[in-house]
Formats: sequence, structure tokens, C-alpha cells
Amino acid sequence: MVESLNTKVELVIKGNSHLGLTDYGQIMVGDKGFEFYDERNVRNYIQIPWAEVDSVVVSIMFKGRWIPRYALKTKKNGMYAFSSKNPKRVLRAIRKHVDPDKIVRSLTFFDVLKRAFKGKNRDNYLK
Repeated sequence: MVESLNTKVELVIKGNSHLGLTDYGQIMVGDKGFEFYDERNVRNYIQIPWAEVDSVVVSIMFKGRWIPRYALKTKKNGMYAFSSKNPKRVLRAIRKHVDPDKIVRSLTFFDVLKRAFKGKNRDNYLK
């Protein structure tokens, strides 16, 4: 059985992990970290302590009306992407533990294209 990082849970909500194939489960936000537990496989879980979170990248559509997914960027292990039933509640709970300046908006499709075709930094994109 898996032990939780958290001693006090602030939010439990249904969500998906987009690490490889999509896994359905429960997202827990607590005092010590962010956790995801798979519904089907007990051994499939993700635990991220707040000290390890570098930033939170949020994908925002339609001027903030819809948030399809968000990702936690860690200091050592890369990005973990998630989606949930009510992402605004999850992000508000995360904001209590992560500096609000570290919660950033992700680039849109057109922003990525603009960066790719900018004349000044064109070579840096390919490296």
C-alpha cells in the first residue's frame, strides 16, 4: 500500500494524468505535496513534494474560460501533465503552496510558430 505525503488534505478531485497514456484517478492537493493515484492500478501513482515543484504551466483557452490541462514542472524530473474536473479549484489550491509568480501560461500554437520563424533566434530553435 502507498503512503501519502500529505498529513492534511485540502482538495481531492477526479482527474487524469497525461504521462504516457492517459490514466484516470484521484488528484490530491495537501500540505506537503501534489499527488495522483490511479483508479485501476494501485502501484501507479505520482507524488510531487512542494519543495520539488519549480513552476506550474497552465494551458488557457478562450481568454481563461477553459483550462484543458496544467503541468507541474519539477526541478529534476521534468513535466507532469494533468487535467481535472474543476481545474480552477485545483490551481487555487496549488497557489497556496507555490509562489503565484511561478504559475505561468503556456505558449499557444501560434506563439510556438512565431518563435520558430523569428529571424533573430531562428538558429537557436533548431539546436
